[in-house]
Amino acid sequence: MSQSPSPRNKSVIVVGAGLGGLSAAISLKAEGFNVEIVEKNDKIGGKLNLLEIDGFGFDLGPSIFTLPQFFESLWERAGKKMSDYVELESVHPHWRNFFEDGLVLDLIEDPVGQKEEFKKLPGDPDLHSKQFENFLEYGREQYQLCDDGYFREGLDNVWEMLRHYGFYKMMFQMDHRHKMSEAIANHFDDDYLRRIFEYFIKYVGSSAKDAPGYMNLMPIIQYDYGLWYVKGGMYNLAVGLGKLLDDLEIPVRFNSEVASINQTGNLVQGVTLTDGDTLSSDYVVCNMEVLPAYRKLLSEPPEFMKKLKKFEPACSGLVIHLGTNKIYDQLAHHNFFYSKDQSKHFDTVFQKGELPEDPTIYLVAPTRTDPSKAPEGCDNIKILPHIPPINPDKPHTHEDYMALKDRVIDKLERMGLTDLRKHIIVEDTLTPVDIERMYNSNRGSIYGVVSDWNRNQAFKAPKQSSKYKNLFFTGGSVNPGGGMPMVILCGQKVADRVVKQEARSA
Repeated sequence: MSQSPSPRNKSVIVVGAGLGGLSAAISLKAEGFNVEIVEKNDKIGGKLNLLEIDGFGFDLGPSIFTLPQFFESLWERAGKKMSDYVELESVHPHWRNFFEDGLVLDLIEDPVGQKEEFKKLPGDPDLHSKQFENFLEYGREQYQLCDDGYFREGLDNVWEMLRHYGFYKMMFQMDHRHKMSEAIANHFDDDYLRRIFEYFIKYVGSSAKDAPGYMNLMPIIQYDYGLWYVKGGMYNLAVGLGKLLDDLEIPVRFNSEVASINQTGNLVQGVTLTDGDTLSSDYVVCNMEVLPAYRKLLSEPPEFMKKLKKFEPACSGLVIHLGTNKIYDQLAHHNFFYSKDQSKHFDTVFQKGELPEDPTIYLVAPTRTDPSKAPEGCDNIKILPHIPPINPDKPHTHEDYMALKDRVIDKLERMGLTDLRKHIIVEDTLTPVDIERMYNSNRGSIYGVVSDWNRNQAFKAPKQSSKYKNLFFTGGSVNPGGGMPMVILCGQKVADRVVKQEARSA
């Protein structure tokens, strides 16, 4: 993309220094706009955050790095090379999967190694391998379709999709006829494999029973493009982006919370901070989630907010960080401990809005790749069960969350992490209330907007405001959705839309 200056050198305020905001700011600066970021916290990164206690380094937010090409394209826009700022390490195995009956099965990038793993399953390993290969081919078709338009062109709604893909591809090649779990059941006879591939939905914090079939593109991002770790810790991605901001001379105002986005008619004019300072700009790009931004920063009336109801929040989580004085050798870098009844787990969290009795648990042990994240002889363990976002009409209490925490620890001890409680020497827990407070996320959501065919056809909110023509949104609540590569891509596509609008008005 060209780096020629904007004809009129227009200014942009970016609200929030999460990954989507950073990506938009860098992309717009590369196009010649004057850009300033305002951030309510004391460092950049948003949910990509860091906690250090007594020699343990915990990644508070994202733990999995995928689709490096989307990150590399951001540096390319700025005329730089990502490898000069951020170093990646591949993670092997991809995942380790634990089941209540004692089965442990790895997901491995190497097809020969994966076939060996399938010998652990009941039944014919050749049949499992064949069904797995067929499933990946199906997922690859879905990925290529979405990548061709929805990702690469930054498409925002059904009409843009129809214009790009045409009726036939939309109706007959993109799999929205099945739910994600239905398509998985059609490809696999084995219940273990069904549960494993259903839980790829963790990337977007939704239910495999509600999300459309084309969301089965998610295994492809691992099997075709690798699973990665940022050397030195995931927060080093934010450190690298911070260096890029410095090189591009993009200023960031830290500890500066936005009180309002100022508007007149169908235009925004900048922002007012909680300390009373007013910053004027030609464009505003908002990295706060869309619904809280309209409600808190623009004070939109209930009738307007009702139009956005379909963009319900994705799930939240109970984020438990443990430092132990024992190393649990059976753990890989990424681990999943499955519910006995995963269908019930999905219904409990996503339909009933209740805390699960027997959740599927994601557990990260980063010292398998990076021993510096814990003192010698110790383990660094992050535990994340998916739970409902905050229900303002019937909120769960702190005691409810702590009771779930006890159930989670009980489950892990039962499934092989013997005497886990006795070996904890460092502990920190985040509830949905903490997540909402720290990041202004919608009802404590971790992944932005839920992917639910019946509610929103798995679309997130559009990048450009329907009410204010120079207000744009970026981040996990905006297409293409949650997860680090998606929000990094979103920021770039927001910049493209701003550039097009500026060109039309020039």
